[in-house]
Amino acid sequence: MNAALAGLLLPLAAGLGLLLLRPRRPGRWVVAVAALGVLAAALALQQAMAQGDQQLLVGGWAEGLAIRLRLTPLAALLLLFSATLQLLVALYASRIAHAAGNPDYWPLSCLLQAALAALWLSADLFNLYVTLELLALCAVALVALAGRRAWRPALNYLLLSLAGSLAYLLGVALLYGRYGTLDIPLLAAAAEPDRATAMALLLASLGLMLKAALWPLHLWLPPAHAAAPTAVSALLSALVVKGPLYILWLLWSEIAPPALGQAAGPPFALAGVLALAAGGWSALRAPLLKSLVAFSTVAQLGYALLALGLLLHLQEPRLHAALWLFVLAHGLAKVSMFLAAGELKSILGSRRVKGIKGASQNLPVALTAFAVAGGSLIGLPPSGGFLAKWLLLQPLLAEPRHWPWALGILLGTLLSAAYVFRVVAHGFDRARPNPPSIRPDRLAQWLALLPALLVWGLALISEPLLLWLGGLGR
Repeated sequence: MNAALAGLLLPLAAGLGLLLLRPRRPGRWVVAVAALGVLAAALALQQAMAQGDQQLLVGGWAEGLAIRLRLTPLAALLLLFSATLQLLVALYASRIAHAAGNPDYWPLSCLLQAALAALWLSADLFNLYVTLELLALCAVALVALAGRRAWRPALNYLLLSLAGSLAYLLGVALLYGRYGTLDIPLLAAAAEPDRATAMALLLASLGLMLKAALWPLHLWLPPAHAAAPTAVSALLSALVVKGPLYILWLLWSEIAPPALGQAAGPPFALAGVLALAAGGWSALRAPLLKSLVAFSTVAQLGYALLALGLLLHLQEPRLHAALWLFVLAHGLAKVSMFLAAGELKSILGSRRVKGIKGASQNLPVALTAFAVAGGSLIGLPPSGGFLAKWLLLQPLLAEPRHWPWALGILLGTLLSAAYVFRVVAHGFDRARPNPPSIRPDRLAQWLALLPALLVWGLALISEPLLLWLGGLGR
């Protein structure tokens, strides 16, 4: 548990130090060192998890009074995942000055990482509320770094995030009034399938869906992610929206009684299919490159929502692994796509999809990064996206009556292929190619490609990864 606390306190100390000391030079290397420290702690935790879950009651108080921190296999994996992506994005932002917006990016990104680490480790619903608020405030401030054009999306993000927090807090208050505790293991043992519990879970779920931009509560996400600086967009799409999704999974996989979960499963799954359709169609029609990638996030989160719904409805433990494999594959792919989109936009001097003509000649590595990451979103084998879809399809193909859900996955796959191929086709269009407006940075392009290669490399570690994730349902 000491390594877990180090993964939490190191970025917190780095972020607060940068805010208080305000060094003349940007704190990019402080952020990189903090991310490396968290990464080392997360790697050490993988070995510690061989001994099973580890827990800490803060302050030494008894259960029910103390705030519980809990290290689980999933929390250890998410700490490693978030630290890796933070490090990759920090290295990219240190090469490209405009990618971060301004020097305030560095302390804010550290505080964002600390909030995420606290969220992964918390096992108390009120403590999770606190981490959600810290996460949202850091994310809104990061969006606003883009300047005046980002203020309206940042304000909408803030207001809707506060509305989601209010709904979540009302649900938490109902659970506390009903059971007298907010500790997740204690709630899991006491929860009953009555109206008060159902109403509390409904309110909390609506708030979390709004904060995670899950369809149909997603309207704030595309403007905010498209307006943010490139490095910020990558972090928001890959990590920030996964925090509320993680809490939603905790609510329904650990606290909710099975009877309530089975009833809630089909609505969640239907919302996931509609997200695949609506988000994919919006991405296909988006005129701006970053807007296309942002709408793609709405669509791809539909797979996670579909997996959660089917997990609750079918009570199939393998779907735990499918859900979190989607999260890992999507995070890696989205970092690569946003970084590549930032390179294409800044170097070719156009925000529009049609403005990337000649990218195959002028920026081949950046276009390759976009295409390789897009291949995982489509589900081409042997990418991480393919592995997640195959896990999701297995229980559906085993029962003919589940064919409508499989059809929804097929629809999402076709729409993903359409909007990815749309960008690639424009990139290979050599009719009047756009000349570079600034000199390309080759290392930055390779940093954009690296996460895309990692998501395809998940196939090489698929067996131990699936064994690791497969234990979540037991």
